[in-house]
Amino acid sequence: MAKVSPGEFLRQVKVETAKVSWPTRRETMLTTVMVFIMAMLLGLFFFGVDSAFSAIVKALLGLLN
Repeated sequence: MAKVSPGEFLRQVKVETAKVSWPTRRETMLTTVMVFIMAMLLGLFFFGVDSAFSAIVKALLGLLN
């Protein structure tokens, strides 16, 4: 790997950063809202699955008594 001076490294970082296609504020907010909605839906789904499995295990253990 080639050694690069800190100044050259910072110049390269600046050049590469200029190539990035940054999202607009609206896109960022919309994506953030969608992430929160999906996290809530997945949380509710896994809560339901966990509750169902818990009820099944309790019912099966109740058969043993």
